[in-house]
Amino acid sequence: MPGSPSSSAQAARKAVAARLRDLRKDAGLSIVELARRCGWHYSKTSRIENALTGPTATDIRKWCAATQTQEQAQDLIAQSLNAESMYRDWRQQVRGGLRQLQDGLVKFYRETEQFRIYSSTVVPGLLQTEGYAIAVLRIAARFHDLPTDDSAEAARARLSRARVIQEPGHRFSFLLEESVLRYQIGDADAMAAQLGHLLTAGALPAVSLGIVPMAVNDRMQWPEETFHIYDDKLASVELVSASVNVTQPSEIALYSKTFEQLRGMAVYGAEARALILKAIEALT
Repeated sequence: MPGSPSSSAQAARKAVAARLRDLRKDAGLSIVELARRCGWHYSKTSRIENALTGPTATDIRKWCAATQTQEQAQDLIAQSLNAESMYRDWRQQVRGGLRQLQDGLVKFYRETEQFRIYSSTVVPGLLQTEGYAIAVLRIAARFHDLPTDDSAEAARARLSRARVIQEPGHRFSFLLEESVLRYQIGDADAMAAQLGHLLTAGALPAVSLGIVPMAVNDRMQWPEETFHIYDDKLASVELVSASVNVTQPSEIALYSKTFEQLRGMAVYGAEARALILKAIEALT
């Protein structure tokens, strides 16, 4: 099981803080003296060293100037930016509206060759129908108290982005818990249309669709939080409060291992279609 992604982000922040603390100590400076040289209160130095406050690029440059280690500033700035980008609060992401959030992923998706997507909650965006997507995004708009509900526009943008499945040069491996087929999102008609679309999408040449049955024997991995793996370069994990971008190779390897274990428990082809058809029948 992967470690807590939010903990991974905090660990990355702590690594930056530790490097800055070591620079201060190696220079023989006290917390108060470093603060004086940087032109801020000593409490800020303490907050940075304890990873309670993330340093800005300017903070790092001043710190390195104070410790006469200017040659390390750029590397530390890059490390700090990577740590802060790992954990992205949903409120920040949806500030410009749900439509903008969907549009922002188009370029990234087109540059990705291999998609590995696991979901234990909802049908992944790349497989969603318009009705289902509107229902999902409307729930998100209500939850985040957005002043403007642009879920319908965002759903159309999501469907436009999903056309990447039809474009050459991409491969898609989807894993869904069977429970995803049973959670009714939207009305019965929208849910039936969504399940019917899974039957069609699962037959596409570039798509592998696996369903992990609820009654699977000898389960080797319990249901996990939804996560996406892109080309072994990035694992994106969805939490209630934020999305977390994991870029450390060792951590991505853990998500890859988890995906493979889940894939080993899934059914495909006729068996997967049978589970989808049962879910459709249960709606009537």
